Amino acid sequence: MVHGFISPWRRVLSETTYSLRRGQFGRRRCFSLVAHKAELDKNNIDSVPKLPPFDYSPPPYTGPSAVDILSKRKEYLSPSMFYFYQKPLNVVDGRMQYLFDENGRRYLDAFGGIATVSCGHCHPDVVDAIVNQTKRLQHSTILYLNNAIADFAEALANKLPGNLKVVFFTNSGTEANELAMMIARLYTGCHDIISLRNAYHGNAAGTMGATAQSNWKFNVIQSGVHHAINPDPYRGVFGSEGEKYAKDVQDLIQFGTSGNIAGFISEAIQGVGGIIELAPGYMPAVYSTIKKAGGLCIADEVQAGFARTGSHFWGFENHGVVPDIVTMAKVNLLTVMGIGNGIPLGAVVTTPEIAEVLTRRSYFNTFGGNPVCTAAGLAVLKVIEKEKLQENAHVVGSHLKERLTALKDKYDLIGDVRGRGLMLGVELVTDHKLKTPAKLETLHIMEQLKEIGVLVGKGGFYGNVFRMTPPLCFTKEDADFLVDAMDYTMGKM
Repeated sequence: MVHGFISPWRRVLSETTYSLRRGQFGRRRCFSLVAHKAELDKNNIDSVPKLPPFDYSPPPYTGPSAVDILSKRKEYLSPSMFYFYQKPLNVVDGRMQYLFDENGRRYLDAFGGIATVSCGHCHPDVVDAIVNQTKRLQHSTILYLNNAIADFAEALANKLPGNLKVVFFTNSGTEANELAMMIARLYTGCHDIISLRNAYHGNAAGTMGATAQSNWKFNVIQSGVHHAINPDPYRGVFGSEGEKYAKDVQDLIQFGTSGNIAGFISEAIQGVGGIIELAPGYMPAVYSTIKKAGGLCIADEVQAGFARTGSHFWGFENHGVVPDIVTMAKVNLLTVMGIGNGIPLGAVVTTPEIAEVLTRRSYFNTFGGNPVCTAAGLAVLKVIEKEKLQENAHVVGSHLKERLTALKDKYDLIGDVRGRGLMLGVELVTDHKLKTPAKLETLHIMEQLKEIGVLVGKGGFYGNVFRMTPPLCFTKEDADFLVDAMDYTMGKM
């Protein structure tokens, strides 16, 4: 076995010193790395992996450089906007699962715009739908009739189980979750909502309350949300025993509320939280408890929905439950969801009975259901079906997970490999017993992967989990290149 990266604080010898910038927190830490001088063993890759061939070259880029853009960004955009890499990437073109920088260099996009790009960058069918609708009518209002919103709502409802067939369109995942929580409170007449620790549901007033990571919460009033123990099979106190975690929800209801609640909101796989798939048996047990307390069950499908998990179209289906409300989107179609392949679009879907609560007052969203966005959404659904992207997510995702698991057996630095389909996570730790987060090592590997031509995301509370959520057109060759690049990088550490 090739052992993982040694603690940076104990490195004495050095050939190159790397300064890794934590963009989110604005801190710098330095450590030294020593490349292996001995010949790599026969299981190691002895040459830099090469990108799979791809028949596309972008037109020459004539716009401003990365340096110029970064300068403007620092002067005119919010300082809260952080970025990856010591030298931020200037992405100017994209085709399917690949992105191109200002110099025309190609990168394998294993992050998919934060699980947003489902069909592939600039998929011709989606582009045509957007262009054709824009030429005919760019924006209207739901006060007038238009077929784009009605057709997409019908198609979306047909992909959901049971009586989930009334759709409200929004512009992002945050908006969708805000609306879902308000509907639950109106329908039940209760205020208390239960969420999970480590969850991320948005950054507005209500959703920030449901979010349970201090990294994403400001010190403002956030009321009426109780956070249950996270059923995390890797770090959780009960391992993979979902029903034991579920008891905490019952305790929260009995000892933290009046006994009746508005609802329960959760992701099937926590995305921002580090690709954590909830422990088996947890969701059915919790849904039963919530129903007994008069609450509604909300499934946040912003990242796990739209065929990404492969085995099912929706993440919640992997747990054998049917929610009362489903949310999807996240500003890039949903910025995490793939509903619009990168178009600002979100949605809340519920039953006709529950939907009635919004008729008590006027509910309106100026851009929700915009003709261009909904035309794109319908095109995405058609592409997923036509190109069998759900099946591809299952086949390629299973292959990728298998190869990543083999890599885990090779390097001590990898503590866990998890997820489903093309929503996978690799957690790095410096100590398997203590599960000490390997934060600096994660940043170093990300930098090296970019140099080879691979873009991955990172997440988890400690920032030590690689998030792999590529476009669903990802191939086995892409998966092999990704793992070979990781193997090469880690073998050099």
